[in-house]
Amino acid sequence: MAQYEASPVTVQKALRALAAQGMVESRPGVGTFVRPGRLARISDYGWQTGALGSPQTPIPQVSTALRTAPNDAIALHSGYPDRDLLPERLVRAAFTRAARSDATVSRPPAAGLPELQAWFATELGAAAPLGTAPPTPGDAIVLPGSQSGLNAAFRAVVGAGRPLLMESPTYWGAILAAAQAGVQIVPVPSGVGGPNPDELTRAFERTGARALYAQPNFANPTGAQWPPDLADQVLETVRHYGAFLIEDDWAHDFGIAAEVAPLAARDDGGHVIYLRSLTKSVSPSVRVAGIVARGPARGRILAHVQADSLYVSGLLQAVALDVVTQPAWRTHLRSLRQQLAARRDLLIEALRAQAPAANVEAVPRGGLNLWVRLPEATDLARLMGACEAAGVLVAPGDEWFPAEPTGPFLRLNYSGPNPGAFSEGAKVIGEALGRGNTT
Repeated sequence: MAQYEASPVTVQKALRALAAQGMVESRPGVGTFVRPGRLARISDYGWQTGALGSPQTPIPQVSTALRTAPNDAIALHSGYPDRDLLPERLVRAAFTRAARSDATVSRPPAAGLPELQAWFATELGAAAPLGTAPPTPGDAIVLPGSQSGLNAAFRAVVGAGRPLLMESPTYWGAILAAAQAGVQIVPVPSGVGGPNPDELTRAFERTGARALYAQPNFANPTGAQWPPDLADQVLETVRHYGAFLIEDDWAHDFGIAAEVAPLAARDDGGHVIYLRSLTKSVSPSVRVAGIVARGPARGRILAHVQADSLYVSGLLQAVALDVVTQPAWRTHLRSLRQQLAARRDLLIEALRAQAPAANVEAVPRGGLNLWVRLPEATDLARLMGACEAAGVLVAPGDEWFPAEPTGPFLRLNYSGPNPGAFSEGAKVIGEALGRGNTT
């Protein structure tokens, strides 16, 4: 039998891996030794119950959408696009260039790199109609991801204990941020056509709220894009009540059959606070977002951002700026539109053929998700368990409701890995529904 002799480099890598796991220890000048085992001891942390007390505000658990899927699973639950849909070549090249720049050793300004501030402001200003003053670079703040921006905006313009109007259903991360900020969520009925404008007016009138959180373009989870007349009506309502609209433009780069028209571009009176993230479209490793706000609200938001994170990594800002200013970025977005359309249609066709009881309420014109209504008697927990046992991960719609769910829903991501398995995943969902996973 031939003997295999490992190279010194391979041996060193193996030893470093074992040392990182605490299994061996190196003693300079002596050698490498197996670390003696330690007896496991059961620790009692019961004392912390008394020290911490009851939580003042129950914090929702992190969504199923962030769960890491096993390699062999059909992942329809994720909140992020598949690696194949990312501009990987641009990102790698940007990291290489940034690593050779001063960004590796310098501290950026608290509000962000001026060039990246200008990019966020210019992108929004490009959609401004004639007669509306576009935002300036000084109106923009660079954030370490949109979740940080939601926290800062809710604390700055709403405040603990005060009402915040919020579409129902809506983004689970906004529900989480609201809970962390201690604000009082006031749900406003919404769906594939957007929020009910009459209910919105009544909510402002009844609660005295001074802010509405919404996703007018390709909402997560419903995929809704507000029609122009509804957008006008909501903006007029916000102005009438002297309130803020916190506009989350999370899917700006994920248009399929429609362009994104931010409401913030049509407002120069400081009523709309605009949030745009690059994390999902550039790379989940580049957690960079921007928030555009005018007037005193901008200063208050910046104060909260600084208190939470001081500043955003200059290296990540440099990478994000490099990617989105390359000519190839626009080429990538055009290709992405086609790929998302193909995946969306493939999943819809699979559901119609394999799971006819799962009703896709509307074909989204952008975004990453399908909002699927299930038969009223569906037991979501049992359905999810049955799907997972068959190797399919789905996200329960309950996580997207800030109040009681209006029915059983699934949010299915068509931008996830292995679209070739969509038919098999839909078949598992259909079979699980057919086996009577009901309450």
